[in-house]
Amino acid sequence: MIEWSEQHKQIRAMVRRFIETEIVPKREALEFGDTPPYDVLRKMLATFGIGEMNKAMFLKALEKEKRGEGTASLESSGKGGPAAADARAMQMIPIIELCRHSPGMVTALGVSIGLTAGAIMKRGTTAQKERWVPPLLTLEKVGAWAITEPGSGSDAFGSMKSTARRDGDGYVLNGSKTFITNGPYADTIVFICKLDEGNPEHERKILSFVLDKGMPGLVQSPPLRKMGLHASPTGELFLEDVRVGKDRLLGETEDQPARSSAKETFTAERTGVAAMALGIVERCLELSVDYAKNRVQFGRPIGEFQLIQLKLAKMEIARMNLQNLVFRQIELAGAGRELSLAEASAGKLYAAQAAMEVALEAVQLFGGNGYMAEYQVEQLCRDAKVLQIYGGTDEIQVSQIARSLLA
Repeated sequence: MIEWSEQHKQIRAMVRRFIETEIVPKREALEFGDTPPYDVLRKMLATFGIGEMNKAMFLKALEKEKRGEGTASLESSGKGGPAAADARAMQMIPIIELCRHSPGMVTALGVSIGLTAGAIMKRGTTAQKERWVPPLLTLEKVGAWAITEPGSGSDAFGSMKSTARRDGDGYVLNGSKTFITNGPYADTIVFICKLDEGNPEHERKILSFVLDKGMPGLVQSPPLRKMGLHASPTGELFLEDVRVGKDRLLGETEDQPARSSAKETFTAERTGVAAMALGIVERCLELSVDYAKNRVQFGRPIGEFQLIQLKLAKMEIARMNLQNLVFRQIELAGAGRELSLAEASAGKLYAAQAAMEVALEAVQLFGGNGYMAEYQVEQLCRDAKVLQIYGGTDEIQVSQIARSLLA
């Protein structure tokens, strides 16, 4: 793929109009107030029929699964072809367009549908999928994927303290999670913990449970204050003797490969960063070019100064590279192949660093104005930083890439 098709451009134009009409006027409330993003996201899904289409596709696949004809999911089943490539492109376009104005909304949406519903689709029983997935696909219910703890960030499994203890026919869950996207408002939570059988922590199995808001012993904190991604509510979860039946254990077995499943989730999360970074870089470049044309200093538009031109040229190079990363993902989908974890890590490392560098240069180009909340580059700079942290820090990406080379 070397460019967007005319159909893609038309879809992009429609998505952009919706965002400019429905989201841009609410940016102050979403980014600097306490307005959750879910209502406007639901409206976007409904306007373009995305939620109902995904739900219908899933329910159709679920009926096939019940007949023993495959596994219910929203994936292309690895067959590839033009339809798979087009589907991937259609997934990318809303991400890119939303990130031009509110990357936090992409995170809130992606965690609910991509990570939470995705985890249940990959590892749940047919009954669990039917019970929890459909309302997540339309955002009727908000999802959260809870793995990070106060003492376990990059070492998510090794330092994990949250536990499940067998209790009769079910389990008792204890522990706490932090930095959980959608945590304050989540209706459905995939809670990842270790099975405590009295054995050493490093020998314990990793289990995942599906929890519902309001369960006795489950406390969801108010939104945490943070540097960026203000349109993506982040919170803490506290579990004290939360009793669950085996029907809430993902897969209803203790022998699922939870670690490899989490790696698949990380791969999907890291893959999406290229599209997010592209949206941020596109908007920073657009704002910077306009400012360079109209801001006059020393009697000339600042765009006539070579140092400003250098900044703009580097931004355009980053934009082109990121767009090519996105195009490669679309082509791979057409070929029936997904990125490996190392490939996803390499793409995320570059994309996150490129977005941060471009956003910082945009602030610098705007000077004092760039430091003010009135000018959007300030927000985009704060939002870009998290791309180097969540889904695995830059340092973890380097380690993953190097391990794959040295294996």
